[in-house]
Amino acid sequence: RQSEVWSRGGDTAYIDDEIDMQRLEKLENENEVLRTLINKLESRVANLEVGGGAAKAAPAPKAAPAADDDDDDDVDLFGSDDEEEDAEAEKLKQERVAAYAAKKGKKPALIAKSNIILDIKPWDDETDLKQMEEHVRSIKMDGLLWGTAKLVPLAYGIKKLQISCVVEDDKVGTDDLEESIAAFEDFVQSVDVAAFNKI
Repeated sequence: RQSEVWSRGGDTAYIDDEIDMQRLEKLENENEVLRTLINKLESRVANLEVGGGAAKAAPAPKAAPAADDDDDDDVDLFGSDDEEEDAEAEKLKQERVAAYAAKKGKKPALIAKSNIILDIKPWDDETDLKQMEEHVRSIKMDGLLWGTAKLVPLAYGIKKLQISCVVEDDKVGTDDLEESIAAFEDFVQSVDVAAFNKI
């Protein structure tokens, strides 16, 4: 069925069915809303150019709802607040924040470590330094890792054992380590910290 439609420019057009008529009415309503918005924006820009940017513009009048009753979703060209979309966006944001926090939480905490070089002096030149080193290395503590050892000349043919170790600062204290080494009284005269460096 054809119907005659009068448009704003005075031109006459023919519409083949009611759906086209509804679409035309919808487009005219949207066009009117766009004109209103453009006029408001032009006045705001003019106020800003003149220096009246502090003056608040009047709130925009609401557009009249479309007269059509079809169930098609209207396209919102102006980004009006849609509570469902806002809720979905907020939910997505919360999920991403939670995922980031979980990923960040999986990273191991930085463990403070120190490299210690100990000078262990024997009682005399007859002390078996290899056996003394074995006793020292037999000390086991959580957070203690023994490194290299060498014999360093001290005086009158006496050598001292210089041994390095890496310790986790929270688990092993130098006092505990020195006491454990000094407990081998048959071999060890004294224990001194020759170097202490944070890693």
